[in-house]
Amino acid sequence: MDHRGTIIRPPSEAQSILLQVTLGCSHNKCAFCGAYADKRFAIKDPETVRGDIAFAAAHCRGQRRVFLCDGDAMILPQDRLLAILADVRERLPWVTRVGTYANAKSLRRKSGDELEALRAAGLSMVYMGLESGDDGVLEAMRKGCPAATIVEQGQRVRRAGIKLNVTVINGLAGVEGALNHARETARALNEMGPDQIAALSLMLVPGTELHGRWERGEFVLPDGPGMLAELREMLAGLDLRRGLFLANHASNYLPLKVRLPSGKSAALDALDAALDGRSSLRPEWSRGL
Repeated sequence: MDHRGTIIRPPSEAQSILLQVTLGCSHNKCAFCGAYADKRFAIKDPETVRGDIAFAAAHCRGQRRVFLCDGDAMILPQDRLLAILADVRERLPWVTRVGTYANAKSLRRKSGDELEALRAAGLSMVYMGLESGDDGVLEAMRKGCPAATIVEQGQRVRRAGIKLNVTVINGLAGVEGALNHARETARALNEMGPDQIAALSLMLVPGTELHGRWERGEFVLPDGPGMLAELREMLAGLDLRRGLFLANHASNYLPLKVRLPSGKSAALDALDAALDGRSSLRPEWSRGL
């Protein structure tokens, strides 16, 4: 398949057919992110994408999910997205789920009817990066829009019948703003009502703007216990009637998979045990992106 540069996908898409329909990210300004430093944003030509679907039809018959790469396939014009989804449905009839990353900017370009049309055409999962519910943190990280805008666009995804997976990042406010970041993020998640929440722990990437701030002493990264205290505050503030809360990414100090609301109490107990030293944390050498 025509994969150009580094391919980034969610952990849950590890076994998916990775169909690269754009290169890079249409925003690509977040201070913490170095995912697409190797390429400029571009839309791949239809013939190349169709060729990759034909390759998948011949060689990927055991894979039942498709993930549209790179960082923001939703930025594609509606007719292009619908054509890709139609081709997937026709050529890969065994596929049961199609997912993609999306940001608030690209989602705002789609009407409610267009989102519903995408769902009807086979788009069933959207991954959004909230990162933080604290507007000060989002501004410092150059996210490009306030929390209210991200929340609103996530709500629109859910109203269209598309499952919503939201990513948040522990440690993004540094040490001083950690608890407010946790509380505001829980508040925003409660408003969004995602089907799944993925909590990552910040790992500084050399070459990014945030790494430079850290080197200059302008940003203080929380340690393991600090990250867990922040995660506990966030989880405690969640008031969701359904969904999964996952903190099992390789970056996290204590892997958690929590079914909400039933598993919340046990997860808080596990975090307390780790904070009290009654259970061990993942060692630094084994953490990764």
